[in-house]
Amino acid sequence: MPPEYPVLVVDDDAVSRHVIEGALRQAGIESTSLPGGAEALVWLETGTPCLVLLDLVMPHPDGYEVLSVLRKRAGGQDIPVVVLTAVDSDEEVSRAFEAGADDFVRKPFRATELVARIRGQLRLRSYIEALAQKERDAQVVLELTQALASSLDFRQILFTVVRRIADVAHVDRCSIVLVEGDTGQVAVTSDDRELFDLTIQLDRYPEIRQVIDSGAPLIIENVATHPLLDVVRDKLPVDALTSLALVPIVYEDRPMGVLVLRASARIKIRDHEMSIAQTVANATAIALRNARVIKNLQDKTEQVSFARVKAERRLQLLKRYAAFFEAGADGVIVADLDGQILFTNARARSITGYSETALRGRRVDELVIEPDRAMMSEVQSGFAKGSYPQSVDVRLLRSDGVQVVLSINFSGVLREDSAVLMSFRDVTPERTVEAELRQTKDFLERVIDSSVNAIVSIDAQGVVRLFNRAAERCLGRKADQVIGRMRVLDLFPQEEADAVMRMLRADEKGGASIADHSAQALSATGELVPVTASAALIFDAGRRVGAVVIFTDLRDKLRMEAQLAAAQEELESRERQAIIAELAGAAAHELNQPLTSVMGYAELLKRKLPHDTPACSAAEVIMSEAERMAEIVRKIGKITRYETKSYVGTAKILDLDRASDDIPSDTERGDD
Repeated sequence: MPPEYPVLVVDDDAVSRHVIEGALRQAGIESTSLPGGAEALVWLETGTPCLVLLDLVMPHPDGYEVLSVLRKRAGGQDIPVVVLTAVDSDEEVSRAFEAGADDFVRKPFRATELVARIRGQLRLRSYIEALAQKERDAQVVLELTQALASSLDFRQILFTVVRRIADVAHVDRCSIVLVEGDTGQVAVTSDDRELFDLTIQLDRYPEIRQVIDSGAPLIIENVATHPLLDVVRDKLPVDALTSLALVPIVYEDRPMGVLVLRASARIKIRDHEMSIAQTVANATAIALRNARVIKNLQDKTEQVSFARVKAERRLQLLKRYAAFFEAGADGVIVADLDGQILFTNARARSITGYSETALRGRRVDELVIEPDRAMMSEVQSGFAKGSYPQSVDVRLLRSDGVQVVLSINFSGVLREDSAVLMSFRDVTPERTVEAELRQTKDFLERVIDSSVNAIVSIDAQGVVRLFNRAAERCLGRKADQVIGRMRVLDLFPQEEADAVMRMLRADEKGGASIADHSAQALSATGELVPVTASAALIFDAGRRVGAVVIFTDLRDKLRMEAQLAAAQEELESRERQAIIAELAGAAAHELNQPLTSVMGYAELLKRKLPHDTPACSAAEVIMSEAERMAEIVRKIGKITRYETKSYVGTAKILDLDRASDDIPSDTERGDD
């Protein structure tokens, strides 16, 4: 990079100045040339060169005098000076170095050597300046971190830190913004000592939200054009704000806030300034964390002291109730609003199996088993809201390892003393019986639901209280549509419903009941469903409380009976047809022999008689009619499952043997 300030060339020789200016211009180094020492001293009053290229031999003041004046001025000691001399004397070189020269070049010189010497001095100066800057930065960081680690007022320390950072970075304001969720809090700002703990909404500060989300620094050189600020640009004080630099305050890889640098003029934040800001931000994160820990410890110490005083006061107040509680038949525990046990009576210690010392100071939810702790913690959290539930069942593990069930009543009679009274009894046997009864009830409900018969139970007013699955299938109604919503009058026609209600109103000693009564029920579509019904009263402690109706859907049975009747009728019809077929077969059988004789004699006559005689024609007629009769017999035989066989010529007669063999077969038979 070219130097920020020009190289000052001081030489009374115009030719030398021209050559030097050309070499520096070609090397890309800016320069200013002066013809003598007097002009150089005047220029140095207001200007600061990056390097001085000084001729030693000049009219008064010469190069030695200019060098001496430069080194005595403030800031002049750090400016590198390369001297030019035509004198080839070691004494002159030593004198130049003693006067403060950093390097020398003899005249006549080569341009490349001169440029190389100048570049070397500029590099050396940049190294020295960088080291000096690092030293200054380290001093600033040390100063700020020592301030953060001090035991003074923390807000005053933060104010000192942001003021110092603003000075070092040359900005108008430096602020620390702590972030929690969607809100931020301006902890301190450098330009207003009284401004602290100011809450801001992060949706109006997208630059802070980006730094928190990314955990990386952000530099905005021009707020008027940066796209990140487009959504809030109309709300920005553009006249008073031009540049921004934001550095995340990170603790354990989690951003907890932002260090914000803002300037009204457009500036360029340099790397070393950002490095200082980042270092201070990290130190601030640790200091903020430590401050929070100390504050929490202080708060907890105050809370413990306050709680101890309150507990001692409550114990004094509870002493007047101690005799009453000790005489109670129920277990009694007095706890504070957080559930910490303050007092227990003898019955409570007997039920739980713990001593008074073991119980005092423990939380109530620690006594119950793990599955019930969440529920007990919820009950405890309700104390502060004035919620004191009754008859709460919890399972407790006694000191001997036996699990018992306690029914607890909570009372706020001691709420003025910030205490809760809990009285409880061991209800383990009762809950065991209840569980067994519940299991029995569940089993009976499953049995009733799995029954193939429809079961409907009604109360004394005729309202349905039980409706099993078979009843749902039979009547086409869902249980939740019937139970508690419909009466027995809605499920049966008037006559059957009246019979059930009369039974309910009958004398108890009459033992009224209905057994295997053929009736009809009403389906959801209004269809009458044939059923066989039985009904009986239900008694509780000798008092009628309802009735149960059990009925069987007969539709499938009636449908099957109808199918059986139709099958029986068809069987009888087939039997009648079989008898007719047998009669026809018998008739065909009886005609078989006469037809055989007629056809035989007719054939004999045809052979004996002359062809052209009437007698022969008569024989042919007899033969034709006999054959027609044989065809009729054959057809009768086929209908009746009797076969025929050839007799004479094309004539066929009954084949009784074949027909009798084929009678059991159902397959179709053909002619031989």
